Amino acid sequence: MEKTYNPQAIEQTLYQQWESQGYFRPTQHPEQANYCIVIPPPNVTGTLHMGHAFQQTLMDALIRYQRMQGKNCLWQVGTDHAGIATQMVVERKLAAEEQKSRHDYGREAFIQKIWQWKQESGDTISQQMRRLGNSVDWEQACFTLDPSLSQAVQTVFIRLYQENLIYRGKRLVNWDPKLQTAISDLEVENHPSSGHLWTLRYPLEIGRPGALKTPYLCVATTRPETLLGDVAVAVHPEDERYQALIGQRVRVPLVNRHIPIIADRTVDPTFGTGVVKITPAHDFSDYSLGQRHQLPIINLWTPQITLRAQAEVLNSDGSPNEIVEAMLPAVYQGLDRERLRQRVVEDLQALGLLEQIQAHELSIPHGDRSGVPIEPLLTDQWYVRVKALAPTAIEMVKRGEIQFVPQQYENLYFAWMYDLQDWCISRQLWWGHRIPAWYDPQGRVYVGTDEISVRQHYQLAESVPLRQDEDVLDTWFSSALWSFTSLGWPAQLERFKIFHPTQVLITGFDILFFWVARMIMLTCHLLKDETGRPQVPFKQVYVTGLIRDDQGHKMSKSKGNVLDPLDLIDGITLAELLVKRTTGLMQPQQAQQIRQRTAQQFPQGIAAHGTDALRFTLAALASHGRDIHWDQQRLVGYRNFCNKLWNASRFVLLNTEGKACGQPGTEMNSRSLADRWIISALNETIQRCRQAFDAYRFDQVAMALYTFTWDHYCDWYLEIAKVQLNLGDPTVQQATRQTLLQGLETLLRLAHPIIPFITETIWLALKAVMPLTGETIMLQPFPEYHPEQVDQAATAAVIWMQRLINGIRHLRAERQFPPGKKIAILLRQLDPQQQEYLSQSAALIKTLARVSTIEIVQPGTTLPIAATLLLENMELLIPLEGVVDRQAELARLSCALQKLSLEQERLQAKLSNPGFITRAPQEVVAQERAKLTSCLADQQKLQQQYADLKG
Repeated sequence: MEKTYNPQAIEQTLYQQWESQGYFRPTQHPEQANYCIVIPPPNVTGTLHMGHAFQQTLMDALIRYQRMQGKNCLWQVGTDHAGIATQMVVERKLAAEEQKSRHDYGREAFIQKIWQWKQESGDTISQQMRRLGNSVDWEQACFTLDPSLSQAVQTVFIRLYQENLIYRGKRLVNWDPKLQTAISDLEVENHPSSGHLWTLRYPLEIGRPGALKTPYLCVATTRPETLLGDVAVAVHPEDERYQALIGQRVRVPLVNRHIPIIADRTVDPTFGTGVVKITPAHDFSDYSLGQRHQLPIINLWTPQITLRAQAEVLNSDGSPNEIVEAMLPAVYQGLDRERLRQRVVEDLQALGLLEQIQAHELSIPHGDRSGVPIEPLLTDQWYVRVKALAPTAIEMVKRGEIQFVPQQYENLYFAWMYDLQDWCISRQLWWGHRIPAWYDPQGRVYVGTDEISVRQHYQLAESVPLRQDEDVLDTWFSSALWSFTSLGWPAQLERFKIFHPTQVLITGFDILFFWVARMIMLTCHLLKDETGRPQVPFKQVYVTGLIRDDQGHKMSKSKGNVLDPLDLIDGITLAELLVKRTTGLMQPQQAQQIRQRTAQQFPQGIAAHGTDALRFTLAALASHGRDIHWDQQRLVGYRNFCNKLWNASRFVLLNTEGKACGQPGTEMNSRSLADRWIISALNETIQRCRQAFDAYRFDQVAMALYTFTWDHYCDWYLEIAKVQLNLGDPTVQQATRQTLLQGLETLLRLAHPIIPFITETIWLALKAVMPLTGETIMLQPFPEYHPEQVDQAATAAVIWMQRLINGIRHLRAERQFPPGKKIAILLRQLDPQQQEYLSQSAALIKTLARVSTIEIVQPGTTLPIAATLLLENMELLIPLEGVVDRQAELARLSCALQKLSLEQERLQAKLSNPGFITRAPQEVVAQERAKLTSCLADQQKLQQQYADLKG
């Protein structure tokens, strides 16, 4: 082993060896239990981010843990074609390099351009995943547009259509005007914005009925431009101001359409005037209200979100409406929504129909890819009737065939599943799984694998022209089939038969509905076991929190707080980090703020920490279900942990190579108290790690490993081993060497799932001094818990010894005894058990605590002036005579007391000031009071020391 731990020198070389040797492949031994995790497929356009690093670290730790237990393990890997994201990347590339759009190429040529891009640049994230040490089976890597997966998606679509679970209908969707496609709720970001609330006057049809003093009804809205599509105004049924008007009619300004005044309990009487306009084609809440009241639907927009010349008018059931006037004012036709709003407001004001304009804070939905405001739009789309699929999926969770970890996420799952809306699965893109549907000139739909099979199945003559649907399927549709299509379904491959259902899915709570629930629904419906029972996609769902920055903010490029896992692994200079965080920002002020925050947080840039340190940090932070606040100092600490393990291993190798170490299990009788203690502590750590792994408590695994490695093995046992190796007794020395090796080798196997690179490197080095078989630690057995090796008596004796040594060290530091000077200690009030502990460990105590003599003081003995410390019932005394310079120590204590007195006066004056008490934040006042309490305690302690020494 090299003298200095350098992760960059070992990690990539090791990974290449692992992959080339095929260590990640399943063993396929029929007598072994099977274990499979299917990776949530990252976008082919993506790069590694902290969320990937976090979840993939946990998945890899589980796979390595199960593989070391002799299971036939498959970590199925793959990437998602990411319809919108990928199409955007290539469109921007063509625009920048060739000044062309996809329409210049046409559909087929443009898709070829995307495949070409994927071949050249679409493998970035797969290479980055290797840097994390992911032990996935790369030979089985798949892509959601691979031919076999495309066939599976097509098969599912056709089957669900034939079962009347997929249909085409006209409904309201989130429409991205820039990308010209429907998008899912998950792809919508709500941005706070300063807007306005317009109050408009809608003339009453019959004058001034009831208590209303004006001939018009005042309607509050944040979107005056959509009044052209109003079909009703609504009030709360118990709002006394408007009860007499319910059932009457008002006239919509500018289009002179007469619409009813209706009552609905969803109307908030405190919002605006308590009267809202209902435009079902342009607001999701209005659409739902319109369905309840069977109101017509008037669609104003073209796909470009400009005003139509003639509105699309439908009844609430989607059938054409021939009653409502469809023509729209010619002066507005072709205007986009912003310009239309401006013109409508101007004309209402000119007509005296604008009551007032108020400032209003609102949240505007934006497309997460395009960045433009989303528009609710009435379009023809394909839908899945998910309500028919939900009952079985709900029952599977209720019966415990799928378990959520932590369990409280079951409640969130059920809340969604009991309130489902049909799922829009079509997107107006070119890149993706093209919908296998064809249309004749009359608009009739024919679904099949290709045009030939469609004509054969529906007995259509060649003379009947057919055109295929232009849309593709939502990426989430193919992702919902991922757990089984990635394993080769519908072909009954051996891989699918062996590994489905999979064991566990690790994912974030934010896609619990958009992905997890849909996977459960479709898998249970499509797949059955040999008895006809529905199959589940996975047996457990481990839900992680989100990784946030150290202030608790969500990581985003716009905030400049994103951390690249590879920067944490390899390091990055401040200059490079600033360029990385500000590239692409449009606002100079925003870029400057990001530069300032980054320079303050990372003044020296980010040092290289290595993959193992990052993985250990992520595991240590993985508390159940909680968001993670990233702590850079913990990463530094766990880099030090890896360094500690490296140096400890070098010590073991230097003290065992070429020396008699005995054979495992042959030196039990000659093992010392400390040897038996460390073996006992190791077994207890094994038990804790196994229990924590099985419960998905990765944080507890990390803590158990850290405590044993740093506190027990390195800080205590290695120091004890140095003493035992220098005693000169060959039997004790040999037992010590064997314990050093056994403890280290077992620890390496125990820690390997979390920190694979350093453990493999050290384990390979141990082969020079231990009879180890095999070429890699990852195929060695995970340590087993041996209760017979847990020695409670040895543990109690060593804990007593540690407490005494720590007490001695505490008094030495507190009284500032010369570090190298040996001291005598007195012990008083020992019980028989403690006297036995002392007899077993006296030699170690003298060496480790630099003690010359240990004397047990009998009751009634006159005691010298000494520094004292009570350790439970036992009293520790260190005589001061001959240890300290009396006059120098008195002078030091006097100076310290003077400083404490000045600090006490300052704090008391501050806390006696009424202005400070009333104006300062309560937490600041509490801090100052705590300082005063601590100051008084220190004074009392030093005064006692001064009196003892002077007397």
